[in-house]
Amino acid sequence: MRIPDRVTSTEYALRTTGMPHLKALTINLLNDLSRWDERKNLIAQGVNDLQPDLVALQEVNLHFNTAQWLADHLGGYTVHLCPKTGKAKSREGIAILSRLPIEGEAHLDLQRQGRVAQYVRLKIKDKRLIVANTHLYWEPGESKERMNQVERLLEWLRTTPADAAIVCGDFNSEPHHLSTKRMRKHFVSAHHASHGKEPDYTCPTPLTSKRNKVEQFARDVRHKVLNFVAHQDPLWRGTLDYIFVNDGVNVKACDVVLNKPAPHDPTLYPSDHFGLMAELIL
Repeated sequence: MRIPDRVTSTEYALRTTGMPHLKALTINLLNDLSRWDERKNLIAQGVNDLQPDLVALQEVNLHFNTAQWLADHLGGYTVHLCPKTGKAKSREGIAILSRLPIEGEAHLDLQRQGRVAQYVRLKIKDKRLIVANTHLYWEPGESKERMNQVERLLEWLRTTPADAAIVCGDFNSEPHHLSTKRMRKHFVSAHHASHGKEPDYTCPTPLTSKRNKVEQFARDVRHKVLNFVAHQDPLWRGTLDYIFVNDGVNVKACDVVLNKPAPHDPTLYPSDHFGLMAELIL
């Protein structure tokens, strides 16, 4: 099913109020495709219902190109892909989908675990806007490597001229971690600005995999051990996903989205992460 194009929220806001409004969504798609054929329509319908102008995607599977698949089924979006570096460069990446005209884009090598960041440049009315996307270093608990990547990301954005900036992604960093606190020194969390707190959790969702029993058992044990080492709780859940904005952007609203199971299956969710969507005013 191809979903028809619609007027963007930015176009509508400019026509009716003259104010540049936009909707930005972030979601980790999950690179594991064992239930992709079941999940993909949940994701496409959910994103279509939300009608974001910009979509930041993490864990894009490059063999199938899940970012392109989603754009094709939504209609009206351009795809701006940023593969990982090193051995993973042909397997996984991040991407931004945009319904707004893009003037340019850039990629940043974050140097460890093949991690990368990207941004696209837009001009809305007379405002120069940067929309960045990243998926940072994974390590349970605090991480020196992740902090180094945050510093590298901040310096990159600092030297990029713009009137406004939005930074989306899976930061693999909980609200109390030093890397998240470092981001908050320069940016505002949209969810915190809207609700006075971060989400209760964004990962993991109740999604189950359809691996064989041995693989699933090994995966479950590994996750429980890692969660216990990092959090002293084998059933840990936490907030890893954020939309950050600088002082060129006001937050109208920000909510957890793509957080409902399929009507017929309580184990089937769009991903193992919930998404976040922010309504923003430049």
